[in-house]
Amino acid sequence: MVQFDAREILGRLAELREGDAPTHGGRVLSYVYDSGVPEIDLLAADAIRMVQPVNGLDPTTFTSVAVMERDLIAFARGLLRGGEGIVGSVTTGGTESCLLAVKTARDAWRAAGGQGRPRLVAPTTVHAAFQKAAHYFDLVLDLVPVDVASGRVEADRIAQRLGSDVALVVVSAPSYPFASLDPVEAVAAQCDDVGIACHVDACIGGLILPFWSTGDGEAVPPWDFSVRGVTSISADLHKFGYAPKGASVLLHRDRDRQRLQYFATTSWPGYPVVNPTILGSKSAGALAASWAIVEALGADGFAELAQSCLRATRALVDIVGDIEGLRVMGDPVGPLLAVAADTSVPAESRVDPHHWADQARARGWLLQLQPGLEQADGTRLPHTTHLTVTPVTLERIDELEAVLRASAAEVRGVAAVAPADLLATLPADLLAGLAGGDASLDSEAALQVLRQIGLVGVEAGAGAASARLPERMAPFLALIETLPHALTERLLIELLARIVEPR
Repeated sequence: MVQFDAREILGRLAELREGDAPTHGGRVLSYVYDSGVPEIDLLAADAIRMVQPVNGLDPTTFTSVAVMERDLIAFARGLLRGGEGIVGSVTTGGTESCLLAVKTARDAWRAAGGQGRPRLVAPTTVHAAFQKAAHYFDLVLDLVPVDVASGRVEADRIAQRLGSDVALVVVSAPSYPFASLDPVEAVAAQCDDVGIACHVDACIGGLILPFWSTGDGEAVPPWDFSVRGVTSISADLHKFGYAPKGASVLLHRDRDRQRLQYFATTSWPGYPVVNPTILGSKSAGALAASWAIVEALGADGFAELAQSCLRATRALVDIVGDIEGLRVMGDPVGPLLAVAADTSVPAESRVDPHHWADQARARGWLLQLQPGLEQADGTRLPHTTHLTVTPVTLERIDELEAVLRASAAEVRGVAAVAPADLLATLPADLLAGLAGGDASLDSEAALQVLRQIGLVGVEAGAGAASARLPERMAPFLALIETLPHALTERLLIELLARIVEPR
């Protein structure tokens, strides 16, 4: 009989978890979504434990999977104002929902007679999952520049890109980088007029925007299935559905279109394979946790938690607006915002958002640094710091305000990291190689670059590469902005790969 010491194993896991960023308490303003209701976490854990051995691959064998998925789809389509014709699937997260939306659109376009490589049209701010989808499914990614001040795309600029080779247009409700609500109603109508599918990426907003209101107390402009021309919507249960990772829903306006999402084969000697999602065998844990949370909270419970997020978001917008040298990007819609330097004030009064985030991190609060980006039309989006607001934020708003104000005071007037100064600190031979932007580095060459930059060291006594992130992220983000995208992407791949390699 197998023997083991469970306490020792779990003790080791507890030690490992001590190195993680805190998932509860509101100090991490990205990645995690803390409802602030401990009973919800306990309920989710119990639900996961009950379905631990269940394989979500086959809902005809594990019939609980079918019931829970059906209930979640019904709940989601009700929130998103869809009728009985709206159908969908529970996926393993927003990325899978986005991938499947694009795969379905590509196949529908081909079925309608499309030839060659179709285009995917979306704003520059669309989630990177759609870049991944275009890469995986061989679509031409056509990104439309957004307004530099607001981070919002103009409907007319998308309309100019429409054509018979477009398989899908994607708009966000709201966008992750800047919390801008794209003009869904205008874009979807334009798409509908010419027979092009329009997907609304509401991964972050889908379960909270139905309970949101603008600063004037008005409802958010239409963005859901009540809008003519919206073909599909993705909404994450593991964000403002407060479920464990990973759970999302992808809803389609009609059954025939949704069936193109499936993969099925009987052309092998094994069991018939019918998959609505990319994964075959999969845990039912996040599904069961999501179902249990929806059963517990219902629409009224989600609305109550949304109001906490709404009050905290408005408070943060006011706080940032009152900090000299900073500004909130555009007019954020939903429980998130991006903060940029206020270039309307003298340089000595400005606050660089990346230095600001580094100072907040030194105080134990993790804000998310976002690099600047040059768009296809030559305009440049500023580098910003992102904050995602959750229900627990309101409980700690005074503490957070003190941190944000003190951090700003400490770096006010400190210039952003200058790319030229940063590059000047690198060895001449490395600089010459980086200037060419060569991304065709093998793993050893990429490792040497990472070592020279200072992101990888050598573990004492082992001789193995040890990846590490710098304590201050502002220079690292400046490097990402400065070097060619293909090169930074190659180096980041190497960095992340080295983190999980055995030593």
